[in-house]
Amino acid sequence: METKTAFLADRLQEVLLDGRWIANTNFREQIQSVDWVQATRQFENLNTIAKLTFHINYYLEGLLDAFATGELTIRDKYRFDLPPIQSANDWEKLVDTFLSNSQKFIDYVRSMDDCLLDAPFIDEKYGNYFRNIQGVIEHSYYHLGQVSLLRKLIQTTNL
Repeated sequence: METKTAFLADRLQEVLLDGRWIANTNFREQIQSVDWVQATRQFENLNTIAKLTFHINYYLEGLLDAFATGELTIRDKYRFDLPPIQSANDWEKLVDTFLSNSQKFIDYVRSMDDCLLDAPFIDEKYGNYFRNIQGVIEHSYYHLGQVSLLRKLIQTTNL
């Protein structure tokens, strides 16, 4: 019988790295299919693909740090503070960091004991581990949809 943490890790793997069941795509597929110019292209007042990639990575990185230290140091006010992407190398570094943190997050969740899922996450005001991990999955799907639409808009309008 599959553990709850293995189920959650599989869901994370699906949205972040290699699934196709829910959205017929995943973050890795979307962000690796654009170059740095497309990733930073602004469409009206929407966030760019690069900003959305940074945004999801910001939370993955912050939660990984919280898992390791027991302290939640990330703040929502910094969630879109993407450093300038001015070259292919800058974009590749962001993508590589995102993919690495995605795998680390998935591996951490997969290694967790199911009994930890009901435990308070850092502080009771943040809910439990299950709620926070499920939140990462839902949040990632939400922004994956935006990235997918932005990619289509950019590629079809030659912005």
